[in-house]
Amino acid sequence: MNGLFLHCRPGFEAECAAEIQTRAAELGIGGYCKAKPAAAYVVFVTASDDDAVRLQRELPFAQMIFARQWFRILALAKDLRIDDRVSGLLATCANAPVMCDVFLETTDTNDGKELQALCRSLARPLRTALEGAGLLREAAQAQRLHVCFLATAAAYVGVADIGNSSSNPMGIPRLRFPSGAPSRSTLKLEEAFLTFLDAEQRARELQPGMRAVDLGAAPGGWSWQLVKRGLHVIAVDNGAMAEQLMRSGLLEHRREDGFRYRPEQAVDWMVCDIVEQPARIADLAARWLSEGDCRYTIFNLKLPMKKRYQEVMQCLATVRARLEATGRPYRLACKQLYHDREEVTVFAAVD
Repeated sequence: MNGLFLHCRPGFEAECAAEIQTRAAELGIGGYCKAKPAAAYVVFVTASDDDAVRLQRELPFAQMIFARQWFRILALAKDLRIDDRVSGLLATCANAPVMCDVFLETTDTNDGKELQALCRSLARPLRTALEGAGLLREAAQAQRLHVCFLATAAAYVGVADIGNSSSNPMGIPRLRFPSGAPSRSTLKLEEAFLTFLDAEQRARELQPGMRAVDLGAAPGGWSWQLVKRGLHVIAVDNGAMAEQLMRSGLLEHRREDGFRYRPEQAVDWMVCDIVEQPARIADLAARWLSEGDCRYTIFNLKLPMKKRYQEVMQCLATVRARLEATGRPYRLACKQLYHDREEVTVFAAVD
């Protein structure tokens, strides 16, 4: 089989499929998708392996919205021997390049979770076998082997460029809920910072003493992420904020409408997790950036039940048009993060 394997959030297979088909067509690469509802993955089948290689080389993974992780398919290993899966997996790697790492994965489903113990038990023997066959070396070219189990005796096997894929198995970051945070939504903003900003950018663009506005802040999960980094935060929400945040000395609570509030002077960051129609949120964020109220923003778009991919594209087009009208360099990125639900997260900045 030629093509790409793409991990995604369960229930968003159609959006992931629509996106990869659209992006492949933009590169002049044809293909079709195999996707089952709630399977948490999509297979994009190409006419040749060369097409799959080119697609993974020329399409930046960071620009993919609904794909958490991907790899180019080498084989679908079926009927693996229960007493010797390693030999069967090794046989599928006969034409693989020498790699520097290996990820054993499952799909992000209940059935997949039951296979994670199997992955852990196979990790060391498979690595040892790959090293013995000369297929795994730390100094090898920057490619990684992926083995994604669909069942105890079946797995997709493939390779991905380390520089053009997620650094996490299945694209899932291992974040712990921080003690003292007011709500689990805090993990959304933490993941967003790790996804959209590299270490140098986080050090430069999230400095202590910077000023931020959190629209729809209560009870304070997103404000908590900003305060812990030393930013001064104006939390805008008619609801109550967590007492611990109020005692930090870095937060001011304004009981106002997040759509009407405007800062007295420009701030560095505006973040927003308001539950509202996505087009209205996109317009709000674009206005803050284009009119100079903030330099950086991260906001969530709560998606409708139907035509979700189209809705995201329309919202991004709105933001892009407003940013281009400023005539200034800008950055714009969008991702459905692991800690998102029926939503996507957008980062935008005017440099």
